[in-house]
Amino acid sequence: MEKSEFRVLIKHYFLREKTIAETKAKLDKYYGDSAPSISMVKKWFTEFRCGRTSTIDAERSGRPVEVATPETIQKIHDMVLADRRLKVREIVEAIDISHGSVVSILKDHLAMKKLSARWVPRLLTIDHKRNRVTTSMECLALFNRNKDEFFRRFVTVDETWIHYNTPETKQQSKQWVLKGESAPKKAKVGLSANKVMATVFWDARGVIHIDYLQKGRTMNGEYYTSLLDRFNEDLKKKRPHLAKKKVIFHQDNARVHTCVVSMAKFYELRYELLPHPPYSPDLAPSDYFLFPNLKKWLAGKKFYSISQTNTYFEDLEKSYFLEGIKKLEKRWTKCIELKGD
Repeated sequence: MEKSEFRVLIKHYFLREKTIAETKAKLDKYYGDSAPSISMVKKWFTEFRCGRTSTIDAERSGRPVEVATPETIQKIHDMVLADRRLKVREIVEAIDISHGSVVSILKDHLAMKKLSARWVPRLLTIDHKRNRVTTSMECLALFNRNKDEFFRRFVTVDETWIHYNTPETKQQSKQWVLKGESAPKKAKVGLSANKVMATVFWDARGVIHIDYLQKGRTMNGEYYTSLLDRFNEDLKKKRPHLAKKKVIFHQDNARVHTCVVSMAKFYELRYELLPHPPYSPDLAPSDYFLFPNLKKWLAGKKFYSISQTNTYFEDLEKSYFLEGIKKLEKRWTKCIELKGD
């Protein structure tokens, strides 16, 4: 609805002796987010009380006034910085210039655009960001010393839940239809309650060991250390070239990974632990690469034996895993450039 039409409605409620609050409530009820602001309602109530009867803008004579002045641009900039969710309509009403002029100033003069907020695992503090930068610099320095050697010795581990029945994604359910046909329907299916925790150890050549936590067992320090022993046995068989070399071992900061018994086991196995900053899934290959792609493959599938996921990993080329590890260099570099953000 145009501004002039809203003014007619405001005048209507004014003549019916409604209050400003009552008028605003009525407009919000029927027009929602497009309703004029409370300041606009107040402004026109004042105009009508002072004797104004017309709701049409007064004619302006002379040359068009330049609205994109330094003062106006600065005022709009200050308003947006004070409230990042400010609507263009609210700026129009506060500055008293046209909608198009506000949009032009925001886009052309201030180079701003409005984006939806995205979910992140956690809002990082200054200390978290500083830690992410220093850790990325440390990891990048180790990587740059000998990249080929890094790829040969690097191993990473993480856990994820795998459901026996995973519904297909919205993208997977899309179908071609003829013009005029209704959209296909599908029953709403949730994730299966039957699930198992998978712990995956992998490197640039592929998966070395997968563990599926048995029902009734708990992932704790004792279980994790026994799991490290089983992984180490598979490592000797599948990666004999590491027999006389120190493994560069990467894991996140989950409590089970960093508890006293787990750290003692790493000391016993003589692994070199690669540092990992807290709340940084973007720097964990399993989180940004391996598991998201696994979940895409799982979508729409139903399992009777969870070990069927082994087939998925076995069918992947070695180059696939190397691709995921190689992304670390760019991610560490970007983290440093963005100062941990």
